[in-house]
Amino acid sequence: MPLLEVDQLQVHFPVQHSALGSSHQTVKAVDGVSLTVAEGEAVGLVGESGCGKTTLGRAVLRLIQPTGGLLRFRGEDITHLSQRELRSRRRQFQMIFQDPFSSLDPRLTVGESIGEALDIHRLAPDRATRRKRIGELLESVGLQPEHRDRYPHEFSGGQRQRIGIARALAVEPRLIVCDEPVSALDVSVQAQVINLLQDLQRERQLALLFISHDLAVVEHLCGRVAVMYLGRIVELGPARELCHTPQHPYTQALLSAVPVVDPDSKRARILLGGDVPSPIQPPSGCPFHPRCPQAESRCRTEVPALRETGPGRQAACHLV
Repeated sequence: MPLLEVDQLQVHFPVQHSALGSSHQTVKAVDGVSLTVAEGEAVGLVGESGCGKTTLGRAVLRLIQPTGGLLRFRGEDITHLSQRELRSRRRQFQMIFQDPFSSLDPRLTVGESIGEALDIHRLAPDRATRRKRIGELLESVGLQPEHRDRYPHEFSGGQRQRIGIARALAVEPRLIVCDEPVSALDVSVQAQVINLLQDLQRERQLALLFISHDLAVVEHLCGRVAVMYLGRIVELGPARELCHTPQHPYTQALLSAVPVVDPDSKRARILLGGDVPSPIQPPSGCPFHPRCPQAESRCRTEVPALRETGPGRQAACHLV
């Protein structure tokens, strides 16, 4: 049984067209996504900005209410649980946010931010235990226990992200959704934070849903990768195979844009025409067909389902 099961999840937002608030259209931010994450597994979620990655991550944690589909955590359907019912389950799944500064309250010390989680879930019976636990969490992410008494503005971006990781770890979750946790950091600091996440994931057998637009980072950290386009998963498979032998034309285009270290390496760049279609009025048939260099006539009318294309691999494309 998977730790997390996402089954045909939909998240649609109404579009307001008048001062009276009437709505006749919806933004289909997530449109029928199915995905599983096993205990201790790291799964990457990649795609262009606006494809629905962050919305999916927030919906998985019920920070956004899904419009349709099912969410199961350890076999329990959590899709329609009330906020009161969710509270006791929130220890099991946490989130690391993209911006390490705005996600920390500037009025609270680092110790107070981390300690809030311990207080809410009653994980520290007394002040001495609480203070010791906060110090241990800071040490586990490469900071010093005495940093607990400082404020967020006294730290660098990389250090603030480490604090965010420590806060997520405070309640000993089984799943952490990482929403582009290194995109706001310098390249040298990115590597440090990625290595820290990898070490923590192995040591604690954490499951990660790692959202990113950087395929190189995802290949390094994750065992499987899902590629999203216009609110849907278009390809899913083992990270190494997907990154070296992509099957979907969109994945091929994404990988062709990844810089290579070897200056003698020749890689044909695939340039996509046009812009990403609006999620308010997605195209008929395959959502990628207006930009696909290999599109056929049936791609304009037939919606491709995500289907098996090899051992552990799936793709939503008529041409695969």
